[in-house]
Amino acid sequence: MTEPRHAAPDEEQPQVVVNDRRRIDPETGEVRPPAHAAPEEGAAPADEPLVAEVVDEVAAELKTQLDERTADLQRLTAEYANYRKRVERDREAVINNAKASVVTELLPVLDDIERAAAHGDLTGAFKAVADKLVSTLQKSGLEPFAHEGEAFDPSVHEAVQHSTSPDVEGPTVTAVLRRGYRFGDKPVRPALVAVTDHEPAAPSEEA
Repeated sequence: MTEPRHAAPDEEQPQVVVNDRRRIDPETGEVRPPAHAAPEEGAAPADEPLVAEVVDEVAAELKTQLDERTADLQRLTAEYANYRKRVERDREAVINNAKASVVTELLPVLDDIERAAAHGDLTGAFKAVADKLVSTLQKSGLEPFAHEGEAFDPSVHEAVQHSTSPDVEGPTVTAVLRRGYRFGDKPVRPALVAVTDHEPAAPSEEA
């Protein structure tokens, strides 16, 4: 009969591992979670809050940059609009000054035309040319002023004759010796006029 074989004292014994598969913990009485339970469907990963925080920081930074670029663009747009307005205003001023300079040189010709018309010499082809010249200058912005009977205005009238009369209530233009002209809103030559001031009537003598 063969005797059972006993392991030598120095022979390594196989390690025995006991897995406790009981669902109920005998010490606490609670249900144990499965050892290799998969994460529930829809459960958030452990690092999701960190990812959300990073995304929020990036979004805030991008919004800040977008706001800064938008503000820069709006400022540049406003500056460009102001620049265009200033250039257009300066261009118009240069054009108007050039026109005013040209028409000022033609004012003596207009004086001659007016005197010829007053003496009845403005006829025929000369009248046609004169009318065309006057019409062209007026379309360009030249406007005559000063008429008999209007109030005297020292800003546009130059008094070269003076008299008094009880027939007027205040300083009044009673004769236009040379027509005045303005170009647009700017006078280019004052009118030479005779002015009559008010003079109280003498008291009548009693019979």
